[in-house]
Amino acid sequence: MITVDFGRLSLRPGDRVLDIGCGTGRHTAAAYQCPNITVFGADLNLDDVRQAKNRMLFHDQCGEHGGGSWLLSVSDIHSLPFEDASFDLVICSEVLEHISDDKTAAAEIIRVLKPNSPLVVSVPRYFPERICWALSDAYHQTANGHIRIYRKQQLVRLLEAQGVVYQSSHFAHSIHSPYWWLKCLIGPERTDAAIVNGYHRFLTWDILKKPGITRFLDALFNPFFGKSLVVYCKK
Repeated sequence: MITVDFGRLSLRPGDRVLDIGCGTGRHTAAAYQCPNITVFGADLNLDDVRQAKNRMLFHDQCGEHGGGSWLLSVSDIHSLPFEDASFDLVICSEVLEHISDDKTAAAEIIRVLKPNSPLVVSVPRYFPERICWALSDAYHQTANGHIRIYRKQQLVRLLEAQGVVYQSSHFAHSIHSPYWWLKCLIGPERTDAAIVNGYHRFLTWDILKKPGITRFLDALFNPFFGKSLVVYCKK
């Protein structure tokens, strides 16, 4: 599930990309498709980094890349092990809502970004996320769960205060919102709900096959209840 629209970005051969909070590497792998770039994936969770490594090795084996290179590291977003102005693009997708000190995290991801370069940050959108919180306390009270819900202007102010300029935004993954509402309504920990499991199979099929009809429906409903808010800024 790719949240960032790489079509909005102008990556050039030789660019260096950081995917901070990379998880299992979905955006790291997507960036790796761009021609001749070096992509760094970093996350605090060692198990996720191991899964990201397997994903990247699979892309290498299949030849599904743009001819560049990749590196992975276990890193804390509050204190990144990179020099100032090291990257031509920084991606921070679905991370800040988990972090208590989001100001320090924002300062760090902008510190390592080169001047005049893009930053892309995504977080859960306020309206769909608020419904999840209203339906289930367990949804946001789990370990390492979501501790805040951002409104767009709140997120933009946080980022601009650290030295970037807002450029544009969009919403993504509208067809995922009903899945999470159903899961919260029935119980996030339950695994025996046929309707939730069926919806999950549908989403997995959609991610793998990318049929035109679901791409159309996702784009159609994104302005109304897209699950993610994606903000594009420039340093």
